[in-house]
Amino acid sequence: MSEIVKSAERLAILDKIKQYEIEGRFDEDVEDDPPTRQLEPGEVDYTQKKLSTRLASKFAFKQAEKFLNNIIKNKQFILKEVIGAENIKNLDSGAIITCNHFNALDSFAVEYIYRSLDKKTRKKRKFFRVIREGNYTNFPGFFGMLMRKCNTLPLSSNPKVMTEFLRAVDQLLKDGHFVLVYPEQSMWWNYRKPKPLKKGAFQFAVRANVPVLPCFITMNDSDIIGSDGFPVQEYTIHMCKPIYPDKDKSSSQNIKLLMEENYQIWKDIYENTYGIPLTYLTEDNNKKTSE
Repeated sequence: MSEIVKSAERLAILDKIKQYEIEGRFDEDVEDDPPTRQLEPGEVDYTQKKLSTRLASKFAFKQAEKFLNNIIKNKQFILKEVIGAENIKNLDSGAIITCNHFNALDSFAVEYIYRSLDKKTRKKRKFFRVIREGNYTNFPGFFGMLMRKCNTLPLSSNPKVMTEFLRAVDQLLKDGHFVLVYPEQSMWWNYRKPKPLKKGAFQFAVRANVPVLPCFITMNDSDIIGSDGFPVQEYTIHMCKPIYPDKDKSSSQNIKLLMEENYQIWKDIYENTYGIPLTYLTEDNNKKTSE
């Protein structure tokens, strides 16, 4: 039996993740992002006012569904279990969905839960993703098409475009839609731990006075080896109960409380699932430095 050869590129990524964890650089991507350009005001139809935008989105979602069904069929993407799907089904308002980010395709797992909603609900309440500017402007090929057409909300380095973005997110949430945000602000391949969170997702929820739906995906090795020489991961999606802003607290207090509660929920899922306490290599490095 021939020895399985692991991708040198993936091994280098894992080494980089380890180094970034030691250095506490949790909000930095470890893989090279495509080059970007700055978005221009009016370039993105964030709230889909144009018929052409809505038609393009409908087409893109159909293509994404075909793609997802195909990789599930071929065991390239394995959804082992969904826990807590009722938490999105029972929600009667818009919401920010937060999720850990460890794979370019992990948003499909969250979308899978959204697709479990009845057709009437999905027609009224859409699923949007917040993405980085470069993924919208310069990502090539099929995935580039999805990045631009599949209900995506690109952030921008242009202040005027960010004003458009914020107004759109407010409106979408108030209209009852779901907006997926990765509050860790970075993607680390197959990284199982929750990373420290950034404020953005929780600011959006507080501004629009909507709940946060914390979603955390855990994984385990399957017996299938991918083309990179590593086991394909089996995903368990944990969709947790919504957490709400407190009307008696200030915006800054609510943002802080929601962020801390979201992180604690993720931490509990991590520790209960994997049976180990959550620790980071940066803590070990700090101990060595102080000795």
